[in-house]
Amino acid sequence: MVMRIAVGQGARATEEYLAFAVQLGVRGIQLNTPDLSGEHRWELGDLVALREKVEARGLVLEAIENIPNHFYEKAMLGKPGRDEEIENVVATVANMGKAGIGLLGFNWMPNSVWRTDLSSTGRGGAVVSAFDLDLVDERTKAGKILVARRDRRVEDKKDSWSAGATFDLGAERSDEDMWASYEYFVKALVPVAAEAGVVLALHPDDPPVPSLGGVARIFRSVDALKRAVALAPGPGFGIELCLGTVSEMGGEEAVLEAIRYLGPLGKIAYVHLRDVSGTVPAFVECFLGEGNYRPAVVIRELRKAGFDGFILDDHTPSLVGDSPYGHRGRAFALGYIQGLIEMMELDDLPAPVA
Repeated sequence: MVMRIAVGQGARATEEYLAFAVQLGVRGIQLNTPDLSGEHRWELGDLVALREKVEARGLVLEAIENIPNHFYEKAMLGKPGRDEEIENVVATVANMGKAGIGLLGFNWMPNSVWRTDLSSTGRGGAVVSAFDLDLVDERTKAGKILVARRDRRVEDKKDSWSAGATFDLGAERSDEDMWASYEYFVKALVPVAAEAGVVLALHPDDPPVPSLGGVARIFRSVDALKRAVALAPGPGFGIELCLGTVSEMGGEEAVLEAIRYLGPLGKIAYVHLRDVSGTVPAFVECFLGEGNYRPAVVIRELRKAGFDGFILDDHTPSLVGDSPYGHRGRAFALGYIQGLIEMMELDDLPAPVA
């Protein structure tokens, strides 16, 4: 396998979604919280059917990112009933292995991803998202907080943001609480994943701030990602390295630190390559090449670190005339990344004879 791009973050393997991947010339796709039957777990037959539908178009289902929040919300919060939830997640992971789907991205954000603005404009008037912790802390602005609610998915939207729709978690949780519940969860899941041939890939917290809604965001630093790897150093676990989120933590310095530490350990499961301008407590998403880090430097560091997985665009600015999924913005980002990868591959070629 070699470093490559994939089309991702769609919820459904529609004909349009698969055709978009084929037209871009990519090898595989990823799906985010796909619409599969099952209130508490995913069943083998549905997972096999999903993989076969993708393969029928000559593509590979590289990964599934995220199970529904309600599958493991009690587990994240350490509430009674978490053992039953964990049993169902164990069954889901085992079924993924049997179905031949080897990567499951997950997060430890019971109240999901937050933004404070979806109407900011970037280069040339492209629409981008933004976050400002000061606005979150203003109680009068609570109804304007935008939360990624995939349980309230907007049809064919690239991100299902709901204004004021914060999760009613019914409790506050400290760093210690969240680390304890996380360790309990991964100790139960990682051995099952390893046996099933599945890698559980942890996404850092977005935004990476100390807490939101009274619940700690423990994966808010590169050091926290290192700690996660130390808790599960063997097979069955990796980091879903969202470089946009790491950039929010500390710009290019944090991004390179994460790559240089995780890459040689073989712990980068796959990559989200997007960027922001600014770091917490406030940042604005932007086009690749105008944010905190230099994309060419990042691709070169991934290559030097031995990363041989796939890269997604993740969030992208909305261009003029863009679709709800963001086809134009995504095509720009994926083409940009693919060009950089191909340039890096030239390093392996012998020098031309004069």
